Amino acid sequence: MSKKILLFISLVASIIFAISCTGAGKGDIALRKVQVVATTGMIGDAAINIGGERADVTVLMGPGVDPHLYKATAGDVSRLSSADLILYNGLHLEGKMTEVFEKMEEQVTTVPVGENIPDDRLLTPAAFEGFHDPHVWFDVEMWKFAAEAVRDGYKQVDPTHAEIYDRNAEEYLAGLDALNTYVREQAESIPQDKRVLITAHDAFNYFGRAYGFEVRGLQGISTATEAGTGDVQQLSQFIADRKIPAIFVESSIPVRNVEAVREAVKARGFGVQIGGELFSDAMGDAGTEEGTYIGMVHHNIDTIVHAFNNKTIVE
Repeated sequence: MSKKILLFISLVASIIFAISCTGAGKGDIALRKVQVVATTGMIGDAAINIGGERADVTVLMGPGVDPHLYKATAGDVSRLSSADLILYNGLHLEGKMTEVFEKMEEQVTTVPVGENIPDDRLLTPAAFEGFHDPHVWFDVEMWKFAAEAVRDGYKQVDPTHAEIYDRNAEEYLAGLDALNTYVREQAESIPQDKRVLITAHDAFNYFGRAYGFEVRGLQGISTATEAGTGDVQQLSQFIADRKIPAIFVESSIPVRNVEAVREAVKARGFGVQIGGELFSDAMGDAGTEEGTYIGMVHHNIDTIVHAFNNKTIVE
């Protein structure tokens, strides 16, 4: 048995022990704040806004953290076992941590928010071996289903304050409606035939479908799969042939991956620019605009539009 498997079994055993020792003595939830653990910043943002003053929210995966590669720590076990509500994306975004959350369901209310999205709205790329694309937050309208799952999770664990969660969720969903309108309007400022988005990994397919972009990524949907020389050469040829003016780095993916593509394009006689940094699997730093879901999405579409409409970029 490999060392990795033994470590994973040990972690699961630690979780089982931890949850067997907690859960009692927390007190009436109606008289205290709901203890919430969210995996990603996007989910945490919904949890903070919908929970309001009724919740203490801990986010496991902070700025720059790649959820595809994330491994639970002993500290995570303690946080998860002490929670009243666990919120995670599901759809295999968190990799093997999914098995941890499924085990936690026995003692803690655990909600895979991405799985609240209707199946017919989910993408299932052939390269992802029959699984759905988990990057559902890039379609703002579709992300509303995830926000509703957060709301319902709160109401399940703390029904006494259901009206508060309903009211907070209504306000949050209205903000998402306004955001969706903004993204659509900004995208339409780029001519349809110019809307080709090239990024470090294939995370923007929902964005492309929702807002009319053709999307290509160097790596696949999961960053657990490394891009090879052939991938770089194939993508660089596509960029040179289509004369795409800008490609983008991602905050949670090493910059060198996209730089390699840029150099390969240059070798083909075309000058493509780095259009800026996009937030994909993680949000920005806490306290910044990009540290919120709405701010992150604003940043992404503004960065894309600026790059494509910038007259100084090589045509």
